[in-house]
Amino acid sequence: MENLPITNNSDFSEKKRNQRIFFLKTIVLLVCVFIFFYAVYFFLLSAPLKFTKETTVSVAQGESLRGLSKDLKKSKVIRSRVAFESFVILLGGEKHIALGDYLFEKKLPVYEVARRIAQKDRRLAPIKVTIPEGYNNAQISDVFSLKLKNFNKEKFLTKAKNQEGYLFPDTYFFFTNDTEEDVLKYMGENFDKKIKNILPAIEASDRTEKEIIIMASLIEREAEGDNDRAIISGILWNRIRNNMPLQIDAVNSTYKTKGLPESPICNPGLEAIKASLNPVKSSYFYYLHDKEDIIHYANTFAEHKKNVAKYLK
Repeated sequence: MENLPITNNSDFSEKKRNQRIFFLKTIVLLVCVFIFFYAVYFFLLSAPLKFTKETTVSVAQGESLRGLSKDLKKSKVIRSRVAFESFVILLGGEKHIALGDYLFEKKLPVYEVARRIAQKDRRLAPIKVTIPEGYNNAQISDVFSLKLKNFNKEKFLTKAKNQEGYLFPDTYFFFTNDTEEDVLKYMGENFDKKIKNILPAIEASDRTEKEIIIMASLIEREAEGDNDRAIISGILWNRIRNNMPLQIDAVNSTYKTKGLPESPICNPGLEAIKASLNPVKSSYFYYLHDKEDIIHYANTFAEHKKNVAKYLK
């Protein structure tokens, strides 16, 4: 009969003990790894405990990444400046930090704060500003001074002095800390965009772009609607061709000096510019609006005086 192998109980116990030790070491290692990553997240990545909801941080003109991280830490938005700066650099945003107000509505991990900064995600609703057709620069400055906290009226009027007529009236959306330079930039760019399609027609006309815009500004102030712009344009060009003063109430100098004013008197819209470029030909030299804003035309000054007596007295 074959002999069976004899099991050594001491070897078996040693093996069991080694397994238990390995298991315990694995547990300890996993706990240490968990504690390490939790500590990294808590002390470096998570939002501070004293974070205040709806915190707004302003990025000033020319502010550096180091300066911004300092502001964010001081405002209790981030815990670690190093972690924040590292994530911004990884996201490629360190050289293109956009100025403006950034809203942090709730606690966010540092990498999400960095993403918002790098991608210019302000989370603030832009301010809607509508500039009506025919507003001059002074009126525009009044509107924006009430809407934008960093808008300087005096600086705007100085810088916009030669841009009267070339700031396109429209509805715009700005951020709270946009300045007069931003307003000039966006309104000027919008003007270029709006007249792009009619520039060839302006260049083909017998008038310069400046003359067209000046006349458009007069039409914008004189017309009461879309229907009479082109006819008024024809009348005003008729007066110029016949060496007559324009005699426009909006510009006193036109009663004494013949020809167009030296510069636009307001900022016209696209329809007024088109009317200036494409006047309706007629034999009229005079017009007036009655008390209900209905327009009446006349060929001669005698006819015009009759209209004045009939509709304005």
